[in-house]
Amino acid sequence: MSGSRARWQRRWLVPVVILVGAALALFVTFYTLDHAVTGGGAATAPESALERFVKFDPDRIQDGVSALAGMIAAVLGIVITVVSIIVQLSADRYTGVAQMFLRDRTNLAVVAYYVVACVCGVWLSMSVQKDFVPRALVLTIMAATSFGLVLMVPYFSYVFWFLEPANIIDRIRVQAVRVVKATAHARTEDRCAMLQAPTLSAMEELTDITSNSISGKDKIIASRAVDSLRDLCLDYLSIKSKAPPVWFLIGEGIAKNPDFVAMDPDSLRDLESQRTWVEWKILRQYLGIYNEALTSMRDITYLIAIDSRYIGEAAGGRGDRALIELVFRFMNSYLRATLNARDVRTAYNVLNQYRLLVESMLRQGYGDMVLQGIRYMQYYGQTGYNMNLTFVAESVAYDVSALCHLAHEIGAGVQGEMLAQFLELDQPLRDKSQEKGLLGVRKAQVKLATYYLAVGDEAKAQLIAGDMREEPAQRLAVIRDQLERVTSKDFWEITDRGSNFEYMPPEQRAQMDTFFGWLGVDKGRDYMRPTTEEPTAPTGAAEGGS
Repeated sequence: MSGSRARWQRRWLVPVVILVGAALALFVTFYTLDHAVTGGGAATAPESALERFVKFDPDRIQDGVSALAGMIAAVLGIVITVVSIIVQLSADRYTGVAQMFLRDRTNLAVVAYYVVACVCGVWLSMSVQKDFVPRALVLTIMAATSFGLVLMVPYFSYVFWFLEPANIIDRIRVQAVRVVKATAHARTEDRCAMLQAPTLSAMEELTDITSNSISGKDKIIASRAVDSLRDLCLDYLSIKSKAPPVWFLIGEGIAKNPDFVAMDPDSLRDLESQRTWVEWKILRQYLGIYNEALTSMRDITYLIAIDSRYIGEAAGGRGDRALIELVFRFMNSYLRATLNARDVRTAYNVLNQYRLLVESMLRQGYGDMVLQGIRYMQYYGQTGYNMNLTFVAESVAYDVSALCHLAHEIGAGVQGEMLAQFLELDQPLRDKSQEKGLLGVRKAQVKLATYYLAVGDEAKAQLIAGDMREEPAQRLAVIRDQLERVTSKDFWEITDRGSNFEYMPPEQRAQMDTFFGWLGVDKGRDYMRPTTEEPTAPTGAAEGGS
């Protein structure tokens, strides 16, 4: 409340006080000077300056009264003209702006003020008679006209603020949240159906703003709109439990929406039974934006992955398993679209958010969801491997390795199953171009094995060694050599992850002799491996940034 009061004072009160004060001070100063010195007639008019001012002459005031009526009408015309132009320009870019503007109480109040003052001015012009001057009314209309002139400055400032894209986005979200909150008191199907339509409309308006911003290369506004969809979803989750059962049915007001019309009837029934049509629609909007931004504005795709993760984490905190599964499905769709576009950098960043989402599930105790997430990551890693996008497989390997590391640290009950899935990630080579990817996967497995050894869990390290026992000694020697070359935790370029995939702390590096000893690969021994190997500190970092 204090913030709203401060904004009101800064936007309205301060400019009005300054302008009125300046005008009043200037008028009083010179009128008083004229009354006392330069105006003349002091000997025959001993009254004070104020008395002289309000002593209107009926024969001479007619022109002034008519000017008052014309002045306020002219101000009204200026206001309507300027505002109409500004609103039209915004409406061409953002849908629904005109209706939003006309529903705003401040805009309605200002326009109503000018209309009322104008009408009163017209009536005043006909009320002055030869022997009668309505002094109170004249002074009132003078004050109203003066205030109307002063009001133009803060009002135009308000209009420009109102139509700023960021404020339009926030206003759409706030209105949608207000509508959603009203569902807590809606108990009839008709009332819920009436509230569903504006909620859906708000989502699509935010999507339109994002799409227009992407087309115009306006990253700031596009990011703001994407975040507003996330905030809308999180606000909705906070009140979802209070909504009546009829709210979760797809009513007539939204059933004809193209996204719902195109769905299989069984899928629609699933949305109703799982109570996820709102979240599904928001994530569906994200998927459309993601596909649009994939080739033109990568930063938006990263932001969508981040915000989707936030929604999944919030769902986990509220025990909404259906929504967690839905978030996984959309994250999978992001990865599928990315692989189809062969965009390695975006896949690298989306996988980072995927890992963080699975980490959150792990900490929240959703063991089955963790295993499901790792299966999905493994699938897309192998898909990338088969598409010769080997760095995708490497990224998945290091991400799953980090998840197994975390599971061991917190004592998760699904450690064994996670490790078993991790050891299924490596695949036989189909051609030499996949060698780098296989090396990356195996290095991630070695890194995890050295962690197990460092913390005294030799059994799990032996499982990894057993999985690698059939690898050629030459390949194992290359893996060891490349891991030993990496001594810096930070990669020499800026990456979103900020860390070097292959870096191992000293306590893990100290276990390499033990682990490779199990595999019969001794340090320094010549295994006839190529001498032209280059250091690959995260092996695909350069590829990921290409």
